[in-house]
Formats: sequence, C-alpha cells, structure tokens
Amino acid sequence: MNLPVSKPRRGRPPKVSRENQDTKAELIRSGLEQLTEKGFASSGIDQILKKVGVPKGSFYHYFSSKEAFGQTVIQSYARYFENKLDTCLLDESYPPLTRIGNFVEDAKIGMARHQFKRGCLVGNLGQEVDLLPLSFRQQLIDIFLSWQHRLANCLKEAQSQGEISTTADCELLAEHFWVGWEGAVSRAKLVQNTKPLENYLNHYILGLPR
Repeated sequence: MNLPVSKPRRGRPPKVSRENQDTKAELIRSGLEQLTEKGFASSGIDQILKKVGVPKGSFYHYFSSKEAFGQTVIQSYARYFENKLDTCLLDESYPPLTRIGNFVEDAKIGMARHQFKRGCLVGNLGQEVDLLPLSFRQQLIDIFLSWQHRLANCLKEAQSQGEISTTADCELLAEHFWVGWEGAVSRAKLVQNTKPLENYLNHYILGLPR
C-alpha cells in the first residue's frame, strides 16, 4: 500500500516569527533613540510604543519590565559601539595612533548626522546613574572596561611601533581617554559642533608619553 507523500510547502516561511523579530528590533531601535536623547528616567514606554506603533501588550510580550528593556537596549548599543571601535582600532593599514584619530573622525560624523542630539548612550546613562535601576551599574562598568581594553591594546601596538614610550601604562592611558571622551562628547552636544572632540583628541595625543 502506497502512503501519500507530503510535499514541502512552497513560498515564504511563516510570517509570524519574522514579524515578531522585526517588532522587537523596532522597539530596541526606538528605545535606543529615546534613551540616547532623553535618558532613562525621562523616557516613557508609551513614547517608544507610539513611535513604533504597537500596543503596550506587545511590549510586555518581549520584555518583562522597563528595566529589562533598558538592559537590552544598552547591550545592543554596546555591541554596535564595539563593532565601530574594532573597525577603527584593528585596522592595520594605519599606524595605531592614527586609528584613534579615525575613531574620533567617525564619531564627529555621527554626531553631526544626528544634529548633536544623541551623544553616547553609555556616557549619558552614567551621568544619571543614581536614577537608574541598580542592575544597570555593573552593566555600564563592564561596557566601559570593554572599551578601555580595546583602546589599551591599540596603545600597546603603538608602544611596539615606537609611537609612545615602552614604559607607559596603557590600561591607565586608555581609562583616561574614556573619562575625558565622555566630557568632550557632552560639550560637543552643548555647543553643537565637533570642535571639542578635535581639541580633546589633539590634547590626548600630545600628552602621551614618548
């Protein structure tokens, strides 16, 4: 007896899973814009939902709370920024110190493109840390350490190529860069031009031990 053979269904894969993924990504993207421009404490879920055009029930389908949503947005931004850093700092077609300058040039372009409204999400949240859920604190610290480690490795390459002194503490120099960088980004937002970023880079490079 021959059993009927079921043929594979043709056409596109089920629409629901793809729509779910798209909706979640849109919520994260909208949250990124909102948190970067207004901070966590001043950002409401309703504003984010209105921009995406989904009901509140859909939000809680993906995220258990505003805190969980914030954690996801922060991690998404961290991945984006780490990729940007790696693109610049690992580019061996340039000397190490030039790579740092390339990162700053890219940041200048990005800030101007968004009319100086966004700045750095992690730095912005760090300034309102006392208003944030406690779980955000270690997450932000870990992200800063990740950035610091990437820059320290670039500075160590600069040591090996004779651009800076072999006795320099690259981890400490990297920490100093990020502490100052957040201030430069805040000033650029305030004055709405990239000059503070240029000034900061020039001062930092000139101050490296030779």
